[in-house]
Amino acid sequence: MQHQVELRFHADSRDAQTHTNLSAIRADGPGLWVAGDETATIEHLSFAGGRYDGQRGFALADFVELPAGRDDEADIEGIGLSDGWLWAVGSHSLKRRRVKTTDPQKARKRLATVVREENRFVLVRLPVTGRGTPYATPVRRDGDRTAAILAGKGDNLADILADDPHLAPFLRLPGKDNGLDIEGIAVKGDRLYIGLRGPVLRGWAVLLEIRPRQHHSDPHRLRLGEIDGHPYRTHFLDLRGLGIRDLSPHGDDLLILTGPSMDLDGPVRVVRWRDALITDAPAVLTAADLEVVADLPYGDGDDHPEGLTVLNGDTLMVVYDSPAPARLTPEGGVYADLIPLPRT
Repeated sequence: MQHQVELRFHADSRDAQTHTNLSAIRADGPGLWVAGDETATIEHLSFAGGRYDGQRGFALADFVELPAGRDDEADIEGIGLSDGWLWAVGSHSLKRRRVKTTDPQKARKRLATVVREENRFVLVRLPVTGRGTPYATPVRRDGDRTAAILAGKGDNLADILADDPHLAPFLRLPGKDNGLDIEGIAVKGDRLYIGLRGPVLRGWAVLLEIRPRQHHSDPHRLRLGEIDGHPYRTHFLDLRGLGIRDLSPHGDDLLILTGPSMDLDGPVRVVRWRDALITDAPAVLTAADLEVVADLPYGDGDDHPEGLTVLNGDTLMVVYDSPAPARLTPEGGVYADLIPLPRT
């Protein structure tokens, strides 16, 4: 049986439409870290009175130097937690202009315009104090731990993939045109897994594995450690034509929220890759290698499942981008779905 819980936001976040553009979520004890894809902030909510409330917002620019400054959106598409660190990753995608006119010539011009917004090309790591409490807070420095970022020309993940035999041809395409589009992150120890909504290669989705390290010359920058002599590892998953929309650790397993790579409605499901977080070799997984955990509802032009996390080890929480009107509450909240996990 499917249940719901309210996530309630302050007026400034509602004005910024964070609550209707939720793209990333991660549970942290009684707290919840969330992000929308229209700002450069991360929000923390705490469970009280049967809902998540008490929103506190944290601007990424207060902790790291963003490539395009404080005011440009970072299009945060994934949040991870591990060993007292909070991680956030941007989409690393190019953007094609939306058609907002009925004038044919203006429409053609907008469709021919592709934009690169540098704040989308970031991976951020923040120390967290008070983790697992309602007062969890990211900080710029905690002892010898410092906030740091992987970004900038030649250093961001997209540039690092410039010579990849599978992904390089898609780096010049906008994310919603099956170009590079990061949507999801999961962290365990020093391993970081990044899910790609696109490209999807003849029905196969792509998962990146990296080992970020503090830069040897600047504690506020990150670099990639080597994996088998390379800066990253690729895994390929047959998701039956779907891309990856979010990731969540579950023990040593990886739960994968899947959905269309293009701007389409459904199908959407959650699958399990067993022992993914302790696998130490590049994987090529067929559909038979992955377990379907849940088929999720989706709307017609709305209710797009975008964020996934595990509560108390036995329940999935799913948040939605472009929520249907029935998900919105008069108090400025939005309902997330709670789905029992099958016993493993």
